[in-house]
Amino acid sequence: MSVAVISFSVFAASQVGTPGPANMALLATGARFGFRAALPFVAGVALGKQLIIWPIGFGLMELAEAVPEVFVALKWISAAYICWLAWKVANLRLAPGSGESDHPPGFSAGLLVHPLNPKAWAMIVAGFTNFVTPATPALQATATIAICLLAAQAVFHPIWTYAGDRIARTVAGKPEEIHLMRTLAALTVASVLYVVL
Repeated sequence: MSVAVISFSVFAASQVGTPGPANMALLATGARFGFRAALPFVAGVALGKQLIIWPIGFGLMELAEAVPEVFVALKWISAAYICWLAWKVANLRLAPGSGESDHPPGFSAGLLVHPLNPKAWAMIVAGFTNFVTPATPALQATATIAICLLAAQAVFHPIWTYAGDRIARTVAGKPEEIHLMRTLAALTVASVLYVVL
């Protein structure tokens, strides 16, 4: 096999399962709107990663080598967007009727999370550069990376969303709520800075 499937699957699980901007967004969405209401957003987040896997697999890395300034700019724009999301999470209150929108983000909002997530870009690039042998056909490599990541997301994204739902039931409307939301926001920013810097 030209792609180290088992090794990459372990890597994918370690990356998809750990805190990062997407998981913090899933946790916050589950906390604010409940697990069931967040499921369209979860599906959008999972499929949104496919929007960057396939272009990377079919030559985006060559463009990055030819015009590196574009990708440096994209990295900082993405980091700024995720930090803005973190600010929103820090100010989010979990109890219904708290002044926040009572409509959960939908599928299309979820699609934007990974294309604007520096951790997702770094994870995918690492997958292609570290687990794919040279001269592997692009379709084979890209499909394998895509399937492995989607499988990891199918397991871990609902877990993060459900965890948010459970946490909210414990702290919503209590003094601990503001500390929780600020901690989630800080973890989001820290995960972005780790990848960017």
